[in-house]
Amino acid sequence: MTDSLKKALAAVEAALEKKAYDLVVLQVGHLSSIADYFIIATGRSDIQVQAIAHGIEERMEREQERPIAIEGLKHGHWVVLDYADVVIHVFFQAAREFYRLERNWTDAHEVALPEPYRSQAHDLTLRAIG
Repeated sequence: MTDSLKKALAAVEAALEKKAYDLVVLQVGHLSSIADYFIIATGRSDIQVQAIAHGIEERMEREQERPIAIEGLKHGHWVVLDYADVVIHVFFQAAREFYRLERNWTDAHEVALPEPYRSQAHDLTLRAIG
């Protein structure tokens, strides 16, 4: 898998399979050389954050993608999975509210997810609010 959007969508699918909510994909390549895409997702507990991160790591491994680095997995409050052109941030709810990472990238373009990911992400957002 070489296309960074395809890589990002594989990570999105894996995160949604583990019921990540408030999932956002930001296109940041025009703003930074760090990555082409940031994925930001939330888990309801440190255990779920770890499960989401492990699910993404397993999926990416099946796609023959290896991370440059994984940080924060032990504590499960903010896990960063760095796949060079795609960087995934999985937050515990309180940590995401505190850091508000997507607000730091206000010039980033939010990627409209294709179906069925859009519906799944929307459903999980609604459950998080309720």
